[in-house]
Amino acid sequence: MSGGSNKRFLFMIVSPNDVPIFSEHFGMLAHQSDKEKDEHEHLYQFVLHAALDAVDVKMWKVKDMNLKDVDTFHEWTVSAYVTPSKTRFLLLHDGPYDDSMKSFFQDIHELYVKAILNPFHGVDQQLNDPRFSDLVHVAARKLGIR
Repeated sequence: MSGGSNKRFLFMIVSPNDVPIFSEHFGMLAHQSDKEKDEHEHLYQFVLHAALDAVDVKMWKVKDMNLKDVDTFHEWTVSAYVTPSKTRFLLLHDGPYDDSMKSFFQDIHELYVKAILNPFHGVDQQLNDPRFSDLVHVAARKLGIR
């Protein structure tokens, strides 16, 4: 993603039961103060949850797991990726869809599969393993997101 460090990103994994199980800020959002994050966090989550309806509609119309852009809200765009188990990966960003996002989603899908192979991990259980978060950041850095 060219110029990724100047853009804002919020990545969220949502279980098939519509439970957010992982969330991470990248780019300019990651560098906001805690007060700024708190002021906007509810709006970001609202936009992502509102996009779930659009994801559910589009996933039945498109044969690809990468749904690309599914919704917009002002300057924000929501891109989505759906796994075969109907887990949704949502990326809230302030630029147009970039083909490198597909690679990002595929890298995250591989990490997600490895994380849920643990037989003690439930479908709606939070992915709060610091190693998973670190690997998500590595995947984001490979694409120019900081």
